[in-house]
Formats: sequence, C-alpha cells, structure tokens
Amino acid sequence: MISIPLWLTAEHACSYLDDRRSRSAVIDPDFMLDPQIYSRLIEQGFRRSGDQVYKPYCPACQACVPTRIPVAEFLPNRKQKRCAKRNTQTQVSIKPAKFDPRHFELYRRYQAARHDKGDTADISPEDYLQFLGSSWCDTWFVEFSIVGKLAAVAVVDVLDNALSAVYTFFDPEFSDYSPGVFAVLWQIEQARKLNLDYLYLGFWVKDCRKMSYKNQYQPLHGLLGQQWQPIS
Repeated sequence: MISIPLWLTAEHACSYLDDRRSRSAVIDPDFMLDPQIYSRLIEQGFRRSGDQVYKPYCPACQACVPTRIPVAEFLPNRKQKRCAKRNTQTQVSIKPAKFDPRHFELYRRYQAARHDKGDTADISPEDYLQFLGSSWCDTWFVEFSIVGKLAAVAVVDVLDNALSAVYTFFDPEFSDYSPGVFAVLWQIEQARKLNLDYLYLGFWVKDCRKMSYKNQYQPLHGLLGQQWQPIS
C-alpha cells in the first residue's frame, strides 16, 4: 500500500456552477507519479491537468461525477452513427505529446471561438503544454485531418486498462463534422482495439451545459458513493 500525500486548495468560485464554491484535493506535486499509479488514482475519481492530479473536494456538493465508458458495451446512438458516417474520410494520426505550432495555433483559435477568449495572445506555448502535456504520463496528441487540413486534436492518456480523454480542440470551420463527438468515438474504438476496458471522460455535471453531454455515450458509468455504477 502506497501512502500518497494530499493537499487541499483554498475555496474558490466553481468552474461549472455559478452559484457554488469549490475546492480540490491535489496530489502533492513532489510525489513521484507514473502511469501505473495514475491508473489506480483515476479509478478513485482523480484527473490530471498537466502534471497536477486532483479531484473535487466539496463536502456540501456532489455535482461533479467521475465517468467512464465500458467500451465493450458501448452502442452508438443515431446521432453518433451519423457523425461516424460523416467522418468516413477523416484521417487520424497518433503523435507524441510534444509542442507543435500547428496544434498550438488551432488551440488558440478554438479558445477564441468556443470559450469567448477574444484575445488569445496571452496564451503562451508554456501555458498550453502545462495544461495538456505531462512529464510522467503516457500521452498522445491525436490529429484528425479533413480534406488535408488539420481539423482537431485530441489529447489522450494511455493507462493500464483504459484510455483517458483529457481534452479535445478543433477548428470551428469543421463544426459540421462534429469533431468532438468523433474524437470520443475514435477513442472508444481505439480502446477496444487495444483490449482495454474503459474510456474515462472526466467529470459529468448534470446542470452544466458544457459538461452534461457525456451521458449521451451509453452505457456511461459514474463513481457514485465510491462505487462505479450506471448513469442513465
């Protein structure tokens, strides 16, 4: 049994629900992490942002539910089937988690278009890699190209028995192809090909529009009361 030191952050405004305050339990940054240890931590509801591994610690609120898809059981719905058909010619390439100026410019365009960040000049390459990369995790930057143009990049962690969807960003020009949905479908299929059990999708927050979409992937399991169980 490994003893892992935790820190509690100060209370701050919740990123998902406007009327809530939140704090997180964070793994001590001096603790030596690796993919095997992280594989056990993600099973307990932790996620990573860059090298930092955390989970919500809000005793009065349980809105953030860690989620995963048992990939062998996944069945796409009608909308997801249409998305897969639209992307029949989409080319996919797995790249190492290194800085690529094409990825970086796409990330900044995505932030400006989708997250109301009109001026993205203050987003530096260091900020970008500190958010998406990791010095200890086995991570892919997966490129999705449509008609020869870079359309999307999915950041994916490879774990002992699962893939973990870290973040996806895409060119708004290709919104009609639903690249975010297709990236999840591709990760599910890739996990199956690798004989892995799950795709972790991060936190599901029922009353937050940008986080509630995850229950469209069924069966979806959530960590509720320290036990993984279906979310319908």
